Amino acid sequence: MPPFPKRYADAVARLRVPSGFVLVVVFAWFSRPTSHSLALGLPLGLAGLALRAWAAGCLAKNQQLATGGPYAYTRNPLYLGTLLVAAGLVVASRNIGLGIIFIAIFLLVYLPVIQLEEQHLRKLFPEYASYAERVPALWPRLTPAPAKNPNPFQTALYLRNQEYQAGAGFAAGMLFLLWKVLG
Repeated sequence: MPPFPKRYADAVARLRVPSGFVLVVVFAWFSRPTSHSLALGLPLGLAGLALRAWAAGCLAKNQQLATGGPYAYTRNPLYLGTLLVAAGLVVASRNIGLGIIFIAIFLLVYLPVIQLEEQHLRKLFPEYASYAERVPALWPRLTPAPAKNPNPFQTALYLRNQEYQAGAGFAAGMLFLLWKVLG
Protein backbone atom coordinates (compact mmCIF):
# COMPACT_ATOMS: atom_id res chain seq x y z
CA MET A 1 0.00 0.00 0.00
CA PRO A 2 1.41 3.43 -0.88
CA PRO A 3 2.28 5.61 2.09
CA PHE A 4 -0.16 8.23 3.25
CA PRO A 5 1.09 11.83 3.07
CA LYS A 6 2.78 12.75 6.34
CA ARG A 7 0.49 15.75 6.96
CA TYR A 8 -2.56 13.49 6.62
CA ALA A 9 -1.08 10.82 8.87
CA ASP A 10 -0.13 13.41 11.53
CA ALA A 11 -3.62 14.96 11.47
CA VAL A 12 -5.27 11.55 11.70
CA ALA A 13 -3.03 10.55 14.60
CA ARG A 14 -4.28 13.57 16.56
CA LEU A 15 -7.91 12.70 15.77
CA ARG A 16 -7.66 9.02 16.71
CA VAL A 17 -8.85 9.42 20.32
CA PRO A 18 -11.60 12.03 19.71
CA SER A 19 -12.98 9.98 16.83
CA GLY A 20 -13.13 7.01 19.18
CA PHE A 21 -15.56 8.88 21.43
CA VAL A 22 -17.78 9.65 18.43
CA LEU A 23 -17.65 5.98 17.48
CA VAL A 24 -18.79 4.98 20.97
CA VAL A 25 -21.89 7.17 20.65
CA VAL A 26 -22.69 5.74 17.20
CA PHE A 27 -22.13 2.22 18.51
CA ALA A 28 -24.43 2.80 21.49
CA TRP A 29 -27.17 4.29 19.36
CA PHE A 30 -27.24 1.76 16.51
CA SER A 31 -26.46 -1.55 18.20
CA ARG A 32 -29.23 -4.16 18.29
CA PRO A 33 -27.75 -7.05 20.24
CA THR A 34 -29.34 -10.36 21.09
CA SER A 35 -28.13 -12.96 23.55
CA HIS A 36 -27.00 -15.03 20.55
CA SER A 37 -24.99 -12.14 19.01
CA LEU A 38 -23.36 -11.49 22.40
CA ALA A 39 -22.41 -15.18 22.69
CA LEU A 40 -20.79 -15.03 19.23
CA GLY A 41 -19.03 -11.68 19.64
CA LEU A 42 -17.68 -12.15 23.15
CA PRO A 43 -15.07 -14.86 22.34
CA LEU A 44 -13.84 -12.95 19.30
CA GLY A 45 -13.39 -9.77 21.34
CA LEU A 46 -11.73 -11.67 24.18
CA ALA A 47 -9.25 -13.20 21.69
CA GLY A 48 -8.40 -9.67 20.56
CA LEU A 49 -7.94 -8.53 24.16
CA ALA A 50 -5.69 -11.52 24.88
CA LEU A 51 -3.54 -10.70 21.86
CA ARG A 52 -3.35 -7.03 22.88
CA ALA A 53 -2.42 -8.01 26.46
CA TRP A 54 0.32 -10.39 25.27
CA ALA A 55 1.71 -7.72 22.93
CA ALA A 56 1.65 -4.96 25.55
CA GLY A 57 3.46 -7.21 28.02
CA CYS A 58 6.28 -7.74 25.51
CA LEU A 59 6.66 -4.11 24.43
CA ALA A 60 9.27 -1.79 25.94
CA LYS A 61 8.29 1.28 23.88
CA ASN A 62 11.20 3.22 22.36
CA GLN A 63 13.71 1.19 24.38
CA GLN A 64 14.04 -2.09 22.50
CA LEU A 65 12.64 -3.38 19.22
CA ALA A 66 10.07 -6.05 20.05
CA THR A 67 10.68 -9.08 17.82
CA GLY A 68 9.57 -11.90 20.12
CA GLY A 69 6.24 -13.01 21.50
CA PRO A 70 3.42 -11.93 19.17
CA TYR A 71 5.87 -9.62 17.37
CA ALA A 72 7.47 -12.73 15.84
CA TYR A 73 4.18 -13.32 13.97
CA THR A 74 3.11 -9.78 13.05
CA ARG A 75 4.71 -6.36 13.39
CA ASN A 76 1.45 -4.90 14.70
CA PRO A 77 -0.19 -7.33 17.14
CA LEU A 78 -1.79 -4.46 19.07
CA TYR A 79 -3.62 -3.29 15.94
CA LEU A 80 -4.53 -6.85 14.95
CA GLY A 81 -5.93 -7.29 18.46
CA THR A 82 -7.88 -4.05 18.03
CA LEU A 83 -9.38 -5.45 14.82
CA LEU A 84 -10.46 -8.59 16.65
CA VAL A 85 -11.96 -6.59 19.53
CA ALA A 86 -13.84 -4.39 17.07
CA ALA A 87 -15.05 -7.45 15.15
CA GLY A 88 -16.31 -8.97 18.41
CA LEU A 89 -18.19 -5.79 19.28
CA VAL A 90 -19.64 -5.55 15.76
CA VAL A 91 -20.84 -9.16 15.85
CA ALA A 92 -22.28 -8.61 19.33
CA SER A 93 -24.00 -5.37 18.24
CA ARG A 94 -25.67 -7.13 15.28
CA ASN A 95 -25.35 -4.16 12.94
CA ILE A 96 -23.50 -4.45 9.62
CA GLY A 97 -23.40 -0.66 9.32
CA LEU A 98 -21.23 -0.49 12.42
CA GLY A 99 -18.91 -3.02 10.79
CA ILE A 100 -18.59 -0.80 7.74
CA ILE A 101 -17.82 2.20 9.98
CA PHE A 102 -15.16 0.23 11.89
CA ILE A 103 -13.55 -0.85 8.60
CA ALA A 104 -13.55 2.72 7.28
CA ILE A 105 -11.99 4.03 10.49
CA PHE A 106 -9.33 1.33 10.40
CA LEU A 107 -8.46 2.14 6.79
CA LEU A 108 -8.56 5.94 7.15
CA VAL A 109 -7.21 6.33 10.68
CA TYR A 110 -5.29 3.29 11.87
CA LEU A 111 -3.37 2.48 8.67
CA PRO A 112 -1.81 5.97 8.49
CA VAL A 113 -0.95 5.75 12.20
CA ILE A 114 0.69 2.37 11.61
CA GLN A 115 2.78 3.95 8.85
CA LEU A 116 3.83 6.83 11.12
CA GLU A 117 4.85 4.37 13.81
CA GLU A 118 6.82 2.34 11.31
CA GLN A 119 8.71 5.46 10.18
CA HIS A 120 9.48 6.23 13.83
CA LEU A 121 10.72 2.68 14.48
CA ARG A 122 12.92 2.71 11.35
CA LYS A 123 14.65 5.86 12.67
CA LEU A 124 14.94 4.57 16.23
CA PHE A 125 16.06 0.99 15.49
CA PRO A 126 18.39 0.35 12.51
CA GLU A 127 17.51 -3.37 12.65
CA TYR A 128 13.83 -2.62 11.95
CA ALA A 129 14.31 -2.92 8.17
CA SER A 130 15.48 -6.54 8.36
CA TYR A 131 12.74 -7.32 10.89
CA ALA A 132 10.13 -5.83 8.53
CA GLU A 133 11.39 -8.08 5.72
CA ARG A 134 10.78 -11.21 7.82
CA VAL A 135 7.53 -10.32 9.59
CA PRO A 136 4.32 -9.12 7.91
CA ALA A 137 2.78 -5.81 8.91
CA LEU A 138 -0.64 -7.05 9.99
CA TRP A 139 -1.68 -10.50 8.75
CA PRO A 140 0.34 -12.91 10.95
CA ARG A 141 2.82 -15.55 9.85
CA LEU A 142 1.87 -19.14 10.66
CA THR A 143 5.24 -19.79 12.29
CA PRO A 144 7.21 -17.29 14.33
CA ALA A 145 10.15 -15.52 12.78
CA PRO A 146 13.41 -15.98 14.66
CA ALA A 147 13.57 -13.25 17.30
CA LYS A 148 16.76 -11.34 18.11
CA ASN A 149 15.06 -10.03 21.26
CA PRO A 150 12.86 -12.71 22.82
CA ASN A 151 10.74 -10.11 24.64
CA PRO A 152 9.11 -12.41 27.20
CA PHE A 153 5.82 -11.23 28.67
CA GLN A 154 6.31 -8.97 31.69
CA THR A 155 3.42 -7.86 33.85
CA ALA A 156 5.27 -4.61 34.59
CA LEU A 157 5.30 -3.77 30.86
CA TYR A 158 1.61 -4.65 30.56
CA LEU A 159 0.84 -2.23 33.39
CA ARG A 160 3.24 0.48 32.15
CA ASN A 161 1.60 0.31 28.70
CA GLN A 162 -1.81 0.67 30.42
CA GLU A 163 -3.32 -2.15 28.40
CA TYR A 164 -5.90 -2.77 31.13
CA GLN A 165 -7.73 0.26 29.68
CA ALA A 166 -8.60 -1.74 26.55
CA GLY A 167 -10.05 -4.48 28.75
CA ALA A 168 -12.08 -1.96 30.71
CA GLY A 169 -13.40 -0.39 27.49
CA PHE A 170 -14.35 -3.78 26.06
CA ALA A 171 -16.06 -4.79 29.30
CA ALA A 172 -18.02 -1.51 29.31
CA GLY A 173 -19.11 -2.09 25.70
CA MET A 174 -20.22 -5.65 26.36
CA LEU A 175 -22.03 -4.68 29.56
CA PHE A 176 -23.84 -1.94 27.65
CA LEU A 177 -24.89 -4.47 25.00
CA LEU A 178 -26.05 -6.87 27.72
CA TRP A 179 -28.07 -4.04 29.29
CA LYS A 180 -29.69 -3.42 25.89
CA VAL A 181 -30.57 -7.12 25.58
CA LEU A 182 -32.06 -7.28 29.05
CA GLY A 183 -33.72 -3.85 28.90
